[in-house]
Amino acid sequence: MIQSMKRITLLCFALLIMAVPAKAGELNLSAAASLKEVINELSASYTAKHPSTVFIKNFGPSGTLAGQIENGAPADLFIAANNQWIDYLKTKNLVDGANVKMFAWNSLVFAGTTTKKVASMNDLLKLDKIAIGSPKSVPAGEYAMTAMTKAGIDRQLAGKLVMAKDVRECLMYSELGEVDGAFVYRTDAMLAQKAKMLFVVPQKLYPRVTYPMALTLKAAQNVEAKAFYLFLQGTEAKSVLRKYGFEIK
Repeated sequence: MIQSMKRITLLCFALLIMAVPAKAGELNLSAAASLKEVINELSASYTAKHPSTVFIKNFGPSGTLAGQIENGAPADLFIAANNQWIDYLKTKNLVDGANVKMFAWNSLVFAGTTTKKVASMNDLLKLDKIAIGSPKSVPAGEYAMTAMTKAGIDRQLAGKLVMAKDVRECLMYSELGEVDGAFVYRTDAMLAQKAKMLFVVPQKLYPRVTYPMALTLKAAQNVEAKAFYLFLQGTEAKSVLRKYGFEIK
């Protein structure tokens, strides 16, 4: 009986902790790894003007972030690197589907440190190791697989692919020379120290890279979350996006 009472008490305590609301002014952001520099700069700028707002940021592969939100991880705003994961959370009634906005666009490129001449998709057949993000959770990897398949070289490259947890890990492998090159976004290649952008993947081979953003359903009525969401649609945000090489309207 005593043990049962203890278990009930612990359960009630755990439920109370889970029910505690986020601190006033605290915003949880979940964003694609390729947006790290942009979001860090914009959140810092916003905090300078609104000192009471504190950001808790979570960067990673869009599929992983969506899974975390589905499983109850705190999130007020989600910015993905494709439409798929925003649409997925819409079907789960976890994001405010009526207010999905396009934050930015990007391009897929191939970057590396190889000394071999690599200027097209077919030139990839010369290489030994190629990094891509895991296609099941990393949009950049999914875009890359689509491009390889449409180029008709996916089977020849299958044994050469090195899977990475996100696009930034792809870039790291390329920078360290652990692979000959990697499929990354143009904006990632611009940040590289050693790896060079070897070619731009033809747009006809894959869907345009999009960055949709949406408030979660829980945050749709949060005044502070809505204010930052509007800030991300303003002129300062567009200026920062351009600085890091993203495409905007």
